[in-house]
Amino acid sequence: MSELSVVQLIAIWVVPVLLAITVHETAHGWVAAKLGDTTAYMLGRLTLNPFKHIDPFGTILLPALMIMFTGIALGYAKPVPVNWNNLRHPKRDMAIVAAAGPFVNLLMATGWALLIRLGLSLGESAEALVYMGVGGIFINIILMVINMLPLPPLDGGRVAVGLLPGPWAYSLSRIEPWGFFILIALLFTGILGLLLWPLIDFFITMFSSVSGMEGNQYMRVLSALMGK
Repeated sequence: MSELSVVQLIAIWVVPVLLAITVHETAHGWVAAKLGDTTAYMLGRLTLNPFKHIDPFGTILLPALMIMFTGIALGYAKPVPVNWNNLRHPKRDMAIVAAAGPFVNLLMATGWALLIRLGLSLGESAEALVYMGVGGIFINIILMVINMLPLPPLDGGRVAVGLLPGPWAYSLSRIEPWGFFILIALLFTGILGLLLWPLIDFFITMFSSVSGMEGNQYMRVLSALMGK
């Protein structure tokens, strides 16, 4: 396995990352529209155009700075607007809208695993598909697992708010202004990794099996994609 250049790494990562972000956000808007709120559609956010979902700080600058200083990318896209007053069953439907993003990340990870299987069957001529698929599985697992933390404003926090009894839901929702700072603190203290890595490892093992790759083979390719 030859060392990849910076240009090759960017070319491999750009499609999986952009798809993971845009499909995740579009899923929120699409499900909201099905449940009665067309705000995202009216504002032009019900689209797979990545430029409609990129936040200059959260999607570009913050991940770049975190990679430089911590070696780990953490960021966010521009949230799709949802007006809960338009939903037919606001509390329940907001939980469903929130869950839509991580759910499509799960589906995309499956799609990338099947693409790897195709690439492996085609041999060395399709090596780029394998590399891209490995990156696609990883980024979608990361987005899915982090977003399902029960911490507002993450999707898991909003799912929890939708499922908890009223007083508990209200108390949890009040954390939202501080949620991202709590997430950063968990990351830098190492607690986030301890909490999430077993689940991430479980999904990596599962999807590498679906892809037809051995777990250690998948991790070697992922290490190459991380520039290690």
